[in-house]
Order: sequence, then structure tokens, then C-alpha cells
Amino acid sequence: MLPLIALFIAAFAFGTTEFVIAGVLPEVAEGLGVSVPTAGYLVSGYACGIAIGGPLLALATGRVSRKALLIVLTIAFTLGQAACALAPDFTSMLLMRIATAVAHGCYFGVAMVVAVSLVREDQRGRAVAVILSGLTVSNVIGVPAGTAIGGLWGWRATFWVMCALGVVAIAAMLALLPRTAGAANRPAGLAREVRVLGRQQVWTSLILMLMLMIGQFGLFTYITPTLIEVTGLDESLIPIVLLLNGVGATIGVLLGGKLADWKLMPSLIAILFLQAVMLVVIYAVSPYPVPMIVAIVIWGGLNFAIGAPIQTRILAWTADASNLASSLIPSGFNVGIALAASLGAAMLNAGFGYRSLPVAGALAMLVAVAVAVASQAWEWRSRATPPLPAAAE
Repeated sequence: MLPLIALFIAAFAFGTTEFVIAGVLPEVAEGLGVSVPTAGYLVSGYACGIAIGGPLLALATGRVSRKALLIVLTIAFTLGQAACALAPDFTSMLLMRIATAVAHGCYFGVAMVVAVSLVREDQRGRAVAVILSGLTVSNVIGVPAGTAIGGLWGWRATFWVMCALGVVAIAAMLALLPRTAGAANRPAGLAREVRVLGRQQVWTSLILMLMLMIGQFGLFTYITPTLIEVTGLDESLIPIVLLLNGVGATIGVLLGGKLADWKLMPSLIAILFLQAVMLVVIYAVSPYPVPMIVAIVIWGGLNFAIGAPIQTRILAWTADASNLASSLIPSGFNVGIALAASLGAAMLNAGFGYRSLPVAGALAMLVAVAVAVASQAWEWRSRATPPLPAAAE
């Protein structure tokens, strides 16, 4: 368990620095002399760094010791935070954010593989959930704390605190990660890494990931105006609702990990269906504050309960060549987030109101249910079994 804690700390650090920028964006824009919309490229640039740079770096470092690579990536994160804190202008800040994002994308892919290698086969889902919980806890604790620090001492102080957190993560991995962590996953050639993506369990899981992001971020991107304009909540209550949503997400990710270890595909199909139902419920109760808040909390739990089974399935079916596939997990999430936000914007620009967003999400989740059922039936008919990890050389 201690090695997983080390991986969790770094995941918490990466997650916080990705999301905290939203909390201090006006201050960053003013400090760097740019408009808030221009400063928004610090968010989209980070997402692009994860989606594109992460997989490329994972392929380039396939033969590097997993422990050494994780430590180097966290060192890059730590230096990146210091560079952001010292950034003299917007361009240098953007470049440092993108560089950190590349390390972020590679880190989560490698950390997932290492995490499942450190536990028994029947504990893989929980190991994945520990890493994922670093992201949920970063939203519940890290982002509000980082935003508060920025409000008190300026946005540069936020990045200095992130830098200190990186130092803690490095120390934890040096002390707690075994030297042989992930050594059982022998690096495969590029052709083999690409070939395993053709397994139906892998590409259907990536489709499920995309549908999950549409179901989640199609609404979550616009959750604040939805709660204000449709539900009629006072703006001062929005942080509390988001905090409750984050608590639900943290509980959900741990529950999803346990379900993945118990009955992966039946659990995944059931949660996907429940999420479709919950989005319909959100549509129905959105004008009513108390039911809407309860629904938002449950919805947050279901969103993150789905993530662990999907990622556990991808890792299980790419165990013999996992570098590229594992790095595509954070890439897939970020591409899905971008597509979901764009779909929501297109719906709003077309004249549909905020209340229509959960309807689109429900339809996406029903597509996910159909894909998951078809994939499981295909797997049963073929009687295929997940590959064993390639033996270490």
C-alpha cells in the first residue's frame, strides 16, 4: 500500500496544477498583462500537452526503468511549477504549462501500469482507483486550497506551493517505490504497441471513455450557469455544490475500484445505465434546488465510479504491450473533455438551453451501454482471455 501512496501524492500534485489554474485565472491574466480569454489558453494548452505529448513521451521512454521515469517526470513537474512561479510573460508561462502537461500525460500512463504491477490480479481495480483518487482529491482539497493561497498571497505563491508538493512526491517515490516497480512489463516494439489497440476490448473501452466524458463534461463545463439560471441557486452556494460533487466523486472512484475487482463488465454496464438514468433525473429535477443538489452529488459519484473499471479493462487487455495504451487513457479523457465542452457550446449556440445538456449526456450513456453489452457478448463468443504481462528481460 505504501508504494501506491507515493503514486497518489504525485497524482494529487499533477491534478491540482491542472485544475487550479481555473481558480486563479483572472489574477494570472492581470499579472501577465493579458486578457482572461487569452489566459484561458493555459487551460487548453495543458490539455493538448497531455493528449499529444504524453503518448509520444511514453513511447520514447519505453525502455527506461519505471521508477526512474516516474521520478524524472515528477522532477520535471516540480521544476515546471517553479518556472511558472517565475514566469515573466504569458508566452513563457504557456510553454512551461505545456511541458508540465507532457510529463503529466506520461506520468499517469506509467503510474497506472506500475500500480497494477504492485498488487494481486484481484486488486487491480483498487490500485487504479488509488491513482484516480489523486485527481478527485485534488479537486476537493488541492484546487480550493491553491485558489485560497492565490487570493491571499498572489497567484505565484500557488505555484510555489505546487513546487513544494512536487518535492514531497519525489521524496515519497524515492523512499517507497521498490526499485523493480513495473519491471515485469517488458517494453514492446512500436508495431506491437499499436497492434494491441486493435483488440476490441481496448478500442471499445476508449469509446466508453469518450461517451463518459460527453455524459460528464457536457453538463459539468456549464454547471455554474445551469445551477444559477435553471435551478435558481445563489452564486455563493455554487462552491459548496461543487465541493459536495467532489466528495461524491471521491467516494465513487473508490467504489468503482472495488466493483472492477469484483465483476468488472457487469458492474461497468450497470453503472453506465445508472448514469443515463441519473442524467434524466437531473433534467427532471433541475428547477428544484434540493433535489438538484442531491442529484449532482450522486451524478459525481457515478462519473468517477465508471473510470476505474474502464481503465482497469484497458490495462488488463494490453498487459503485454501497455506503454502506448496506458498513455492514451489520460489523452482520451482530455480529448473527450474538449469534445464535450464543444458539443455543449454548439447546443447552446443552436438555441438549446442549459437544461438540454443532461439529455445529450443521457443519450451518450445509452450509446455506452450498447457498446459495453456488445463488447462483452463479443468477448464471451470468442472466449478470449486477457494477455499475461511480457516477462522482464
